[in-house]
Amino acid sequence: MASLVKAPPTMSTINAHEVHLRKLKLLSNLNMHHGLRFPRIHVNHTTVCCTKLTPWEPSPVTYAPTIDASGNLLKKTSNIFETLKSEDTAEAPATNSEELTDTKNQSLVQFQFLKWPMWLLGPSLLLTTGMVPTLWLPLSSVFLGPNIASLLSLIGLDCIFNLGATLFLLMADSCSRSKNQAQTCNSKPPLSYKFWNMVATVSGFVIPLMALLGSQKGTLQPQLPFIPFAVLLGPYMLLLSVQILTELLTWHWQSPVWLVTPVVYESYRLLQLMRGLKLGAELSAPTWMLHMIRGLVSWWILILGVQLMSVAWFAGFAARSQQQHSPAASGG
Repeated sequence: MASLVKAPPTMSTINAHEVHLRKLKLLSNLNMHHGLRFPRIHVNHTTVCCTKLTPWEPSPVTYAPTIDASGNLLKKTSNIFETLKSEDTAEAPATNSEELTDTKNQSLVQFQFLKWPMWLLGPSLLLTTGMVPTLWLPLSSVFLGPNIASLLSLIGLDCIFNLGATLFLLMADSCSRSKNQAQTCNSKPPLSYKFWNMVATVSGFVIPLMALLGSQKGTLQPQLPFIPFAVLLGPYMLLLSVQILTELLTWHWQSPVWLVTPVVYESYRLLQLMRGLKLGAELSAPTWMLHMIRGLVSWWILILGVQLMSVAWFAGFAARSQQQHSPAASGG
C-alpha cells in the first residue's frame, strides 16, 4: 500500500510528444500513397509513474480483521497464516487444560480409592495397640510387684498404645485433607476450646502431684512410698504429658484431628485409671489413694462428655456454614 501512495525516488518519465510526431509522419505518408485522409488525433501529455516492482512480484496483501463466531475481533497481521497460527495457539491451552483436568480427576479418584482402607486400618490399629493388651493381657504378666520392672512394663504398654494412637491420628489427618493442593484444609480450634482443654488437662496433672507432695510431707496418712505411687500413677502422668504435646502440635499445624485427639487419649486414660484401681488393691494402697483414683476417673468421664459435646457442636457449626455458603453460591 505504501508503494502506491508515495512514489519512489527513482521513476521513469515517458514523453508522449515524440510519439505524436511519429504518428503524424506515418499518417502523411499513408495519405500520399493511398489518397486517404485520417482525422487528426489529439493526445494529451500525461506522465506515467512506475516503481521498481517487477511484473511478476505481487503486491503485499494485508489480511483485514474479521469477527469470529464468538464475536471476538481477530488481531490484524500482515499474513493470514500468522492469524491462523495465533488461533491455533489460543485453542491449544484450552485443550491442554481439559487434559490436565481429566488427569487430575483420575488421580483424585485413585487417591480416594487408596484412602478407603484407612477407615478400617486406623481404628484397627487403635484397638490392637490400646485395648487388646489392657483388656486381654493378664495383669500378673506385667505386674511383678512394687518395683522398677513393673513400672517399666506398664510404661511399655502405654508406649504401644501411643504408637497406635499416633498412626491413627496421621491416617485421620490424611483422610480429612484433599488431594488437590490448591484447596487448603487448615482448621483452627476456638480460643475458648483451647482454654478449657488446657485447664482440664493441667488439673488432671496437678491433682496427683499435690497428692504425692502431701504424702511425702505427711499431710496424707498413711504415707505412700514413691515407687508404689509411680507404679499406680506414673504411666498415667507420662501419657498425659504426651497428650498435651500432641494437642499443641495439632493446634500449631492446624490439623483437622485436633477435635478427636483428646477423645482418643481420654478414652484410654479411663482404662489406665481402672488398671490403677486393681493395682491399688493388690498393693494395699491407702484409702485416700483409691479415692483419688476414683475421683480422677469421674473427672475424666466428665471431660470426655464435654469433648463429645464439642464434637456435636462443631458438626452443627459446619452444617450451618455449608448451608450459608450454598445459597450464596446458587445466587452468584
